[in-house]
Amino acid sequence: MPREFSRIDRIGDQMQRELAQLIQREIKDPRLGMVTVNAVKVSRDLGYADIYVSLLSTEELTAESAEVKDSISVLNKAAGFLRGQVGRAMKLRVIPQLRFHFDALQGYSRRMDNLIREAVGDKPAVKAADDSQSDPESNA
Repeated sequence: MPREFSRIDRIGDQMQRELAQLIQREIKDPRLGMVTVNAVKVSRDLGYADIYVSLLSTEELTAESAEVKDSISVLNKAAGFLRGQVGRAMKLRVIPQLRFHFDALQGYSRRMDNLIREAVGDKPAVKAADDSQSDPESNA
């Protein structure tokens, strides 16, 4: 029976925390927006780590947006520096190559939420019954 939480998963979670702090504190490029590290997927051989990031913005962003392309290119150029810092912080013998990707899941979930609101409206999912009808002991 496999373990519930493998070493690769623990490394990915720790790497996510470290990268979030490093990106916020160490990278001073003005082209980099407000970046959130959503997930880190580490390969089994620790060769690569795919980092999924999203950007805080008032407009709907896609992977083809200029702001997203600039931020991803800044992060990919800083990947060597970030890799070294993560290696020092985590004390790993093998540090994966970092590959940054835009995570479009937030935009997709917002679109789905809006579609559901349009279809259903702001009506509650379950109608509230009168207290006298819903409480069977009050009639007794």
